[in-house]
Amino acid sequence: QVQLVESGGGLVQPGGSLRLSCAASGSIFSINDMGWYRQAPGKQRELVATSTSLGFTNYVDSVKGRFTISRDNAKNTVYLQMNSLKSEDTAVYYCNMVGRESRFKPFNSWGQGTQVTVSS
Repeated sequence: QVQLVESGGGLVQPGGSLRLSCAASGSIFSINDMGWYRQAPGKQRELVATSTSLGFTNYVDSVKGRFTISRDNAKNTVYLQMNSLKSEDTAVYYCNMVGRESRFKPFNSWGQGTQVTVSS
């Protein structure tokens, strides 16, 4: 059982910054992919950023140049640094990790979600 706990959300003004954190705990043999998703009211959940075990990253076009995903493998933690925030970034953000609890038991775990609100 792998559990993810998120933190760092909150209220910020347009142009401001926030950093989200997501830490995994439990039985972890390996973590392959880490990522951040978000869901705004009335919209589908979308993939925001991903990071592979080798450090390759990918971003949705709307956040390129503003958001940065990073990971600390020793701490089983993924971060999302969000700069130059816009009102359109307002959403509930969820972290996701895919890996293995053991050689023959994969996992796909989600965080509880953290609210990010960008408003004046």
